[in-house]
Amino acid sequence: MSGISEACDWLSSMSVELRLALRTHGAIFIRGLPVFDVDSFGRVRDVLVSQKTPYREKATPRSDYGHAVYSSTDLPASQVIRMHNENSYTLTFPGTLLFGCLVAPSEGGETPVADVREVLRAMPPQLVERMRKHGWLLTRNYSEYISLDWRTSFAAETAEAVEEYCAENLISCEWQEGDGLLTRQLRPGIIEHPDTGEQVWFNHLAFWNALSLDNDIREALVEEFGWDGLPFNTAFGDGVQLTREELEAVNAAYEAATVRQAWRPGDVMLVDNILAAHGRDPFRGDRKIVVAMGDPIALEDCKPSPTAAPAPPLTQHA
Repeated sequence: MSGISEACDWLSSMSVELRLALRTHGAIFIRGLPVFDVDSFGRVRDVLVSQKTPYREKATPRSDYGHAVYSSTDLPASQVIRMHNENSYTLTFPGTLLFGCLVAPSEGGETPVADVREVLRAMPPQLVERMRKHGWLLTRNYSEYISLDWRTSFAAETAEAVEEYCAENLISCEWQEGDGLLTRQLRPGIIEHPDTGEQVWFNHLAFWNALSLDNDIREALVEEFGWDGLPFNTAFGDGVQLTREELEAVNAAYEAATVRQAWRPGDVMLVDNILAAHGRDPFRGDRKIVVAMGDPIALEDCKPSPTAAPAPPLTQHA
């Protein structure tokens, strides 16, 4: 393709076919576009994503390039980012993600995707039953020392603004010593795609479970802050923790459904955020993958079971 205008014209002419492919496969990878900077990526985004959506309840560091274009998660190159559906813990989440490669790493660094319809089918029946009945529970501690602080995560400057957001979004919150904040929220882990009616495994249950941490890191954090002070932890909605064997079964279901493609500059990948989870492989060399989120979807439109709710504060579990 000779230029970004021609590429955008072609993408626009193929919109029906691309959306059909996206609904069929959950993600589509397009190679050879003249996308080499944030501006050209933004133009492609405007063709493929009809409505922008903000990054809510921030959990990992990202660079903001403006015009609702962000870096992919800014974490060390050696770190694996496990499979997850973006913002599965919020009441409104992006229905579509768009990734673009501006600089490809010399080794690794793929953005793997997994069809979570297949993940659900591969999940042990007892875990599916528990998730349908109880959902999953997310506990977060916000602190400038061990995670993002609450001002960054909630894009707020006052405690009152955070409390108002939490009340509106079914999150229980407790202020901690030293300007810390603890939140807990109950969310469904199996939902239906509002357009296709297909059921999917949609959650961060394994992603943020304490057992997913490196053993040495987990032991150091628990020794310093205690189990209730970890930056993230998850359980089933009834409070029952995952066992190591159950965590391995969840990860095995993801792995069986995962596909990956090496990045080249100019590549873009469109992802249906309900039908496909994504992650990041470790890498060597420079890597610049940009991402945009859009087409917001309300959780209540996805037939969640159980429904979202705030979780009782930890002080009530003593």
